[in-house]
Order: sequence, then C-alpha cells, then structure tokens
Amino acid sequence: MSASAKAAVGYPALLARLDSLRSLGVDFGLERVRQALAALGSPEQRLPAVQIAGTNGKGSTAAMTESILRAAGWRTGLYTSPHLCRFTERIRVAGVEVAGDRLAQLDTAIAATGVPLTYFEVATVLAFQVMAEERVEIGVLETGLGGRLDAVTACAPLATAITSIGWDHMDFLGTTLASIAREKAGILKPAVPCFVARVPFEAGAEIDAVARAVGAPLRHLGRDFDVDAGLPQPALAGAHQRSNAAIAVALAREVARQQGRALPEEAIAAGLTRVQWPARLEWVDTPAGEVLLDCAHNPEGAEALAAALRDLTGARRAVLVLSVVAGKDLGGVLRPLLPLIPEIIATRSRNPRALPPAELAAAVEAFSHAGGTLAPRTHVVDDSRAALAEARRLAGSTGLVVVAGSIFLAAEARAALLGERVDPQPVSDPL
Repeated sequence: MSASAKAAVGYPALLARLDSLRSLGVDFGLERVRQALAALGSPEQRLPAVQIAGTNGKGSTAAMTESILRAAGWRTGLYTSPHLCRFTERIRVAGVEVAGDRLAQLDTAIAATGVPLTYFEVATVLAFQVMAEERVEIGVLETGLGGRLDAVTACAPLATAITSIGWDHMDFLGTTLASIAREKAGILKPAVPCFVARVPFEAGAEIDAVARAVGAPLRHLGRDFDVDAGLPQPALAGAHQRSNAAIAVALAREVARQQGRALPEEAIAAGLTRVQWPARLEWVDTPAGEVLLDCAHNPEGAEALAAALRDLTGARRAVLVLSVVAGKDLGGVLRPLLPLIPEIIATRSRNPRALPPAELAAAVEAFSHAGGTLAPRTHVVDDSRAALAEARRLAGSTGLVVVAGSIFLAAEARAALLGERVDPQPVSDPL
C-alpha cells in the first residue's frame, strides 16, 4: 500500500469520518446495522457476548464483568461508550485498546457496504468486527442508549443485565419510569437470562411484562442472587458499586456455566480489585491537593456522588467545578449536591452543547433560592483548565476539588491533570 493510501485509511481519517457522521444525530433502529453486519459476514453471530443496559452503572458493571472473566483466563472483548479522551477507549481486546489504524482499515469495509450508518452504529460494527476477528471468547457489550433500538442489541447474547432505571434521555426514552424501563428491556431475548438490579416498582413491573412477552427468564438482585459478602470491595469507589459488582459476578458465573468452564473465586476477587473505570469517583492526587473526578450528569449519578462525598470526604471543604450540557435535568443534578458544596465554579467543556457558564451559574442560584437552600457561592470561569486552577485556590491545601456534571468535563480535567493522551481530533457522541 502506498503512503498516500495508508494516510487515507489512517486513524485521523476515521476520526474525520466519525465527525462528519455526528451531523446525522441519533437515528434509532436496527435495520441499518443488521444490513451492514450481514454484508460483512455477520461478525456479531460469531461473538459470544453479554449485553448490559441501564440508566447508570452499565459501564462500571461491564468493566467489572470483563475484568473478572479476563482474570479467570478468558480472551475478552469490551465495548463501552462514550469515551473520555480517545475513541479507541471504546473497543478493547484482552484489556488493551485496539489500535486506531486498525479500526480505520476495518472501517473501509463498513463504508464499502454503502449502508448509511450513524456515528454510534459505525462504532458498534467496528467492535463486532474486531472481536470476531480476534476470536474473543466473550464480548462484554455496554448498550449505548435505551436498548430496544440500540445498535448493540444486534448481538446474540448468552446473558443480559439491567443495572438501573432512572431519569435520563427522556426526550428519546419517554417521560415515565415505565417507558424508560420498556426501552431498556428491549435487550431481552427468548430464553436468554437477564440479571436485574433493584429498580423502582413501576420500572420493575414493566421489565417483568416485557420478559413474559419475550420469554426471557429474569434473575432479580436481592431475590435470586445478592451481593456476596465474602467478596472484596471493588476497586471502584462508592457504595453503589456493590450492587453493580453483584450483577457483574452473576453475569460472569452465567458465562462460565454456559461455556462449561470453571470460574474460581480467586479470579472473581482479582477481577474486582483490579478493575479500572476512569473518571467514575476517581481520586487524582496532584501536588496541590486531591481532585475527585466523576461523570455524574443525571439525578441518579448525582445521588451516588453525594453519598460518596458524605462517606469519603468528612468535613473537608469541597469546591465543585461544574459543566452541564443542554437538555439535562440540572435541578436533579444539583439537588443532592448543593447541601454539600459551599462553592461552585461554573465552566464549560468543549462540547458544543455545554451550557454557557454564566447561564449555568444563574441557573444554580435560581434553583438554590427556589428550593429554599443556602445558595453556594458561584463563580464563572469560561475555560475548564482555568476553572480547575481557581477551584484549587478556593479549596486551599486541605480542601477537595470535585469535577462533575458532564463526562466531557471529566475527560478534559483528567487529560489536564494526568497528561492523558487525547485524539488529534476530538470526536464526541451526538448526545
């Protein structure tokens, strides 16, 4: 291949193509992705997999499931979204990111199908292609949005899981917990067991109804399986990770059962204590003091962050660096955090949907007054790196800087604090 031809299919070219596809937005449906997969030889049918859906916790659960199975000797694949700093974070084989140039080469075959795929559909087909080619023994797949019409649902899973049902993406999934649950339960398939976390009653009733209609056996946390008291606390911080870990262990045991392989307790423990899932209650030590990074961007995520702040920070002064994209439930994010945060710096990530910092600060103050809570001191700093520096100054040497409200902000802060390698062209999801 000539140098010019290599450049045409290199990683920067893939990023440019993905960026061009962002303009298509979100277009739900499985017809296109199934058509493209069929043209590529149906790689998803050659991939033993588990699929995980949920409002929150699905990424953490996927990371723990993959870590357990890899510790036990499986050749694993992991597909998650969105990414933090690099698109290649989404697709891993045996714990290693797949090279961007390889993904770019595979994408030439996707483009050649002529099927007009969206950004997320291209990413999902790439994951199926890589894992099938690599003869992955089990692919752990995180659902993107919803479930019923999500591209990942084109897989042929051995088992599925629903980690939580809460308020997020209501413009796509519906305005009731029942409607959201119905969309998430769209991953259920006949005779394929689904492991379900503790969810609100109306959400659970909807999942039960879908399971009966489809013929999918349900396994409920707290009834059919539970948190194993003999297992160590996962490496991921937060009490909520115990239930995510319980689902991950249950999924791993189901994979082992169906594939007729042993899953030693030592491997389960090793997988839980070695798992990595960055920017989810992640503590970063800097010369100036500690920073807590979290992607909390919806009410359920903010509740988990607030619980962690109460449990882990004690009486330390906390300063919140906040960015929120338009369309999110800002009040739901603020409600559990405001009693714990005396100062907030409103900033913005580079995501084009991020609220302007002045507008965000005004919304914080308005919500505080409307709710009858003591309004935190708010500051407006447009640049996210400058916002981090100002938060450090306000927190002092003994205080804690908390970064939350947006996965995009958490990613930028992580790159700034840790020198994380970033893509030459940042390409985020349309949502």
